[in-house]
Amino acid sequence: MALQLSDIALSISPSATLSLNATVALLKQQGEDVISMGVGEPDFDTPVHIRKAAKEAIDAGKTRYTDVKGIPELRQAVADHIYAHKHLRYSKDEIIVSSGAKQAIVLALQSIINPGDEVILPAPYWISYTEMIKIAGGKPVIITTVPETEFLPTPEQLEAAVTERTKAIIINSPNNPTGNIWPRELLAAACELARKHDFFIVSDEIYEDLCYDGYSQISPAQISDDAKQRTILVSGFSKAYAMTGWRMGYASGPLFAIKAMGSIQSHMTGNPNSITQYAALTALTASQDCVVDMAHSFARRRTLLLFLLAQNGLRPGVMPKGAFYMLLDVRHYLGKKCGDVVIDSDLKFAQMLLEKAFVAVIPGAPFGADGFVRMSYAVSDIQITEAVRRISSFVQSLE
Repeated sequence: MALQLSDIALSISPSATLSLNATVALLKQQGEDVISMGVGEPDFDTPVHIRKAAKEAIDAGKTRYTDVKGIPELRQAVADHIYAHKHLRYSKDEIIVSSGAKQAIVLALQSIINPGDEVILPAPYWISYTEMIKIAGGKPVIITTVPETEFLPTPEQLEAAVTERTKAIIINSPNNPTGNIWPRELLAAACELARKHDFFIVSDEIYEDLCYDGYSQISPAQISDDAKQRTILVSGFSKAYAMTGWRMGYASGPLFAIKAMGSIQSHMTGNPNSITQYAALTALTASQDCVVDMAHSFARRRTLLLFLLAQNGLRPGVMPKGAFYMLLDVRHYLGKKCGDVVIDSDLKFAQMLLEKAFVAVIPGAPFGADGFVRMSYAVSDIQITEAVRRISSFVQSLE
């Protein structure tokens, strides 16, 4: 009998963003001037005081195992940070620190899902959610949304997605890839459904500090006491503090769920990186001016991108209110030709744009956004300007 992989391993799709990054890296090695608007990563260096804290931790010998859930002072700092920003009170025992927000979401799903349980997932969604649900043995239940509702589900759609197997809903606000923010009324409707049908809420709030035009992020846990007791709130340091490679995230929630996540983490990885924990502690407890400055830069870049797109007759799928992403509507170009190649999908559009114009964007289909591509404006003003020029020239060349 031939050796076989597990059903779960065979069901998992590779990350479209990581595949794109590999292609971009290869083109750059070949000397091509590629502008990558596909990466979900700030282009800023980690602030100096955070890097200094990591060096000091190394010199102080803080390189040994820590508590599996994270050092107590960092978990307390996370609890204090959440209270200061959201007026939600958690004890440090209701906090777990993990190797990135991605791991925190996986831990949350593995802690609550049994084989065959369903997880409601409004589209567009972050690429990894569907695969994370599958890894935990669950089934994603996709809610299809449209630009006319700003890619937000309606309360009726949420209700229709609930079955006797529903175990959780994943809410991501500000959203990757749309940049949209869930309004309080919609969050309240989702929380009421969770109460009525008794299921969990996993709230990915990694972009909470990146909101524009006076909008602000609201956590489902802020809606009611009941919602707080069934919400696992996930966030981290990668976006707001430009600490993507440091791999540091956290989750807060009901004690029984956090304990379960800690048990799983103890066997998967043990404690998260000790040095990064001390850097993260400084990130939370020092001045937050760096966060504000980076958010202002992203807001300015968003305005520039919107202006340039409008100037060139290119349409965003929805006005982004947060994060640093935008969906570009490419439905008008489907069916057209680039030379002898028919642009029959957003995937083909992204492939030909990269091949012909050397601009990297992410196809919308893996996000549940067919006919759109995701653009990240976590790049310089010069790159944004040149990228839009190249995209405009590319679409004008289609026949």
